[in-house]
Amino acid sequence: MEYTRLGRSGLSVSRLVLGTMNFGSRTSEEDSHAIMDRAHDHGINFFDTADVYGAQQGEGGTEAIIGRWFAQGGGRRDRTVLATKVYLPMGDRPNESGLSALHIRRAVDASLKRLQTDHIDLYQMHHIDRDTPWEEIWEAFSVLRQQGKVLYYGSSNFAGWHLAQAQEAARSRHFLGLVSEQSIYNLMNRWVELEVLPAARHYGVGLIPYSPLHGGVLSGVLRKQREGSAVRSGSGLWAAAFDEHRDSVEAYEKLCAELGEDPAHVGLAWLLAQDGVTGPIIGPRTAEQLDGALRALRITLDAGTLAELDAIFPPPAPNGARPAPEAYAW
Repeated sequence: MEYTRLGRSGLSVSRLVLGTMNFGSRTSEEDSHAIMDRAHDHGINFFDTADVYGAQQGEGGTEAIIGRWFAQGGGRRDRTVLATKVYLPMGDRPNESGLSALHIRRAVDASLKRLQTDHIDLYQMHHIDRDTPWEEIWEAFSVLRQQGKVLYYGSSNFAGWHLAQAQEAARSRHFLGLVSEQSIYNLMNRWVELEVLPAARHYGVGLIPYSPLHGGVLSGVLRKQREGSAVRSGSGLWAAAFDEHRDSVEAYEKLCAELGEDPAHVGLAWLLAQDGVTGPIIGPRTAEQLDGALRALRITLDAGTLAELDAIFPPPAPNGARPAPEAYAW
C-alpha cells in the first residue's frame, strides 16, 4: 500500500479510501466486516462513512456496523483513520440537520456512540450550510477538538469559494481549518478542476474524490454488456451519462484494452496521478472487488496516455492555453 499526508496535515493515510456507503443497504453486516478486515490486510487504513449512511434514514446504520466491527478488538480501531460526516437530516424535527452548534454537538455524540469510539479522526461537513455563519461553525468545532472528540476537519461538496471562506475564517481564529475536501471527481466529471482543485491546492486541502468510476460507467460497462454481465447503477443519472457519452466510453475502453488494463483500474490510476488528490474512495460490495482495486496502485500512466485520456474526456477549461483558474485571466 502507498501512503500520503492528508492535505497539509501530518496524518498519514492510504492512497485508496474505503467507502462504506453500501454497508447495511447493499452489503450485509457480515460481508461489511469481512471487507474491512480485508482492507486492513491490504494496508488500507482510511475508512470513510457518514451519519446518514445505512438502510434506514436517521438510524446511522452504517456507523453502527463499523462500531460493532471495532468492538471485536484486535487493534481494529487503532489501525483505522476514521472519517465520518455531519449535515444531512437525521430526523424531521428542527435542529436535526445543518451545521448549527446545537446539531454539531448532538450529531458528534451520536456518531461516537454508534461507532463505539471516543474520537473521530476526520469530521467532515457533508455540505455547505448557507444559513450558519462560519464563526459559529468553527467555534463548535474548536470545542470538539479541545474535548478530544475530533482531531481533524474536512468538507464535502464545497465550491472553491466555500473553501476560501472556510479557510480564511479558520485563519482568523488561528485554527488549522480544513485538511480535506471530498468531491465528485472522475474522467467524465472534471468540474472540480475549474475552481475546487486549485483552491484545495492553494490552501493545502487534500482532495478525496468520490464516485471515481462515475457510477460504474468507467468500469468497462460496454465490455460487460458484450459478456452479458453488465449491471447498471440504480440511478438513472448514470444511465443517462452513459447514453450521452457512449462514443467516449467506447474510445476509453479501447484505450484500456490497448494498455492491457481493466477500465476500472485505469480510472482509479488516473485520479491517483492528479496533483492534489489524496486518494479516491472505493466502495466495494464484496471482498473480491476490493482485491481488484489494488491493481490501480501498480499502474503508471505515461504522458502520452494521459494526453490520450484528456482527448477522450477533455478538461473543462474556459481557454485551453492555461489550466484553471488561470484560464480565466488573459
